[in-house]
Amino acid sequence: MLDVSSVLEVLKPVQDPELQKSLVELNMIRNVEIDGGTVRFTLVLTTPACPLREFIVEDCQRAVKQLPGVEEVLVDVTAETPSQKSLPDRTGIDGVKNIIAISSGKGGVGKSTVAVNVAVALAKLGAKVGLIDADIYGPNAPTMLGLADAKVMVQQGAQGEVLQPAFNHGVKLVSMAFLIDPDQPVIWRGPMLNGVIRQFLYQVAWGDLDYLIVDMPPGTGDAQLTLTQAVPMAGAVIVTTPQTVALLDSRRGLKMFQQMGVPVLGIVENMSYFIPPDLPDRQYDLFGSGGGEKTSKELNIPLLGCIPLEISLREGGDGGVPIVVGEPDSASGKALIAIAKAIAAKVSIAALTS
Repeated sequence: MLDVSSVLEVLKPVQDPELQKSLVELNMIRNVEIDGGTVRFTLVLTTPACPLREFIVEDCQRAVKQLPGVEEVLVDVTAETPSQKSLPDRTGIDGVKNIIAISSGKGGVGKSTVAVNVAVALAKLGAKVGLIDADIYGPNAPTMLGLADAKVMVQQGAQGEVLQPAFNHGVKLVSMAFLIDPDQPVIWRGPMLNGVIRQFLYQVAWGDLDYLIVDMPPGTGDAQLTLTQAVPMAGAVIVTTPQTVALLDSRRGLKMFQQMGVPVLGIVENMSYFIPPDLPDRQYDLFGSGGGEKTSKELNIPLLGCIPLEISLREGGDGGVPIVVGEPDSASGKALIAIAKAIAAKVSIAALTS
């Protein structure tokens, strides 16, 4: 007999590929409806950026079609992003489910490019996303997001002054660049840096966010300590290039997060190779090759992806149109979208299994 219980029964063997558990047991199958030979239900994923979405839908349809009398299987896909577990000694942010640091051991490896494109890619995939430009001494995220001329509003709230973030490409943004003149240097010692980062965390009208991405300054200094000691973090992503000098510094940054009790979600190798625009079938290893993969194996940390160096990637950052928006089908655009999905998947797994 074709009924709700029989549909759920045939779906029990279908597992979430990442969690290795039954979709039915995880309460990811809901609202089962039967109309003649048509079966319809809702599949609730753990992130809008699920990299295996199509495979899960196909597995569900294949399972239900085994039932006698089923002619059509309609799957409505939605997502409920789980929240990172709170910690007793760190204060979370109301409405923010997961805080992710994008960091690097040294400057110049494209950390901000990765942070901005990952944030925009997650937003394009349906997530609610915020971005903190915590690189106080070199705030570049507004330019990359097309918000160089934006102004943030300061309002009086119950807890004091509250910043209203700027918004573009689906991402809410706060940055030191909104609070100073374009050519004004930030000449601060640690305590002032600590104060502004805490302001960006707790005194911004973030609203409800699935992911709050933090574009960290390079290195292992005051900003990293402030962030890791203030809020419970879903994890950190380390950005490097293939060259030995960058990899050495990235290992130090990675160890710093581990010592602070922050999970390292993986390594991103940027500038993996250069693709000349007039010879798109050629690749040149300007900064060496294989360094990210070797480091990931040595440290037992996942390699989330490798991003080629393309002129269009640089142009998108300078022009305020991230490549995942301007040229999503380019080699670097595809790589960044895949990296965003991989990060989201690892965050969901950590939240559901910790």
